[in-house]
Amino acid sequence: MCFLCDLKTPTAPAHQPDLNSPRPWQPRRAFLLAAGAATVAPAWAQVDVGSASSVRTLVPAEQLESSAKQQYSQVLAEAKSKNALAPNDHPQLKRLHSIARRLIPFTAQWNPRVAEWRWEVNLIGSKQLNAWCMPGGKIAFYTGILDQLQLTDDEVAMIMGHEMAHALREHARERLAKSKVTSIGLSVASTLLGLGQIGDVAANLGTQLLTLKYSRDDETEADLVGLEIAARGGFWPEASVNLWKKMLAANNNGGPSFLSTHPSGNNRIHELEANLPKVKHLYEQAKPS
Repeated sequence: MCFLCDLKTPTAPAHQPDLNSPRPWQPRRAFLLAAGAATVAPAWAQVDVGSASSVRTLVPAEQLESSAKQQYSQVLAEAKSKNALAPNDHPQLKRLHSIARRLIPFTAQWNPRVAEWRWEVNLIGSKQLNAWCMPGGKIAFYTGILDQLQLTDDEVAMIMGHEMAHALREHARERLAKSKVTSIGLSVASTLLGLGQIGDVAANLGTQLLTLKYSRDDETEADLVGLEIAARGGFWPEASVNLWKKMLAANNNGGPSFLSTHPSGNNRIHELEANLPKVKHLYEQAKPS
């Protein structure tokens, strides 16, 4: 699963005693946010990330999103079976919902398919320092990332914006398309596979959504798109830099394994710092009084 990086296979969610839940976490209704309400689309992007790769079109978005929805449901069902799926009234989950509501209205600019998405945000009790967003807007946070790094709302917004950006820019779709055509070459892909067959492959690759690794370019793109989305939602842009300083500190202390497989060094911080002036005015316009 991806936390500002690549997707990793989740370990079994661990019930968190420190949540002090008076009862086992009960079955709950998923938190849904209709993307159709995202009518306040920003005029123009302030960060420059170029055009999305056309290779992704070899994998039908509808099938990939359907597959992601099924995989998401399986992850939630597993968490619920271990009493590790947060109920609707859990304080941390309510906090995530509040942040998501401020970000979602600024996602439509980046992908017109958002109009068909039903965003979901869930919290899983686990010591993993992780968070991710599947195609179609299916988001999960783990209690470990919130508690162990003592994240502020602004830092959580940077994480959530980054994960949303992976889905909005369809990085998983691109990764899957490239993985299926690289071995035979794009020039003969349509002849040997056919678009329909590639689509069938996509529909059967739900489990791979939890193991996909994003490229460095994907990560930089998600950093910048997420930065802009969060700034438009009224979250402090400099929190993106503070977040990565925390990540570096955790890694230097032999921290979370996800830091070993994606660019997390000073170059990433410098890239964010270089783009702060581009989004500062967005934050100033949107920040709560």
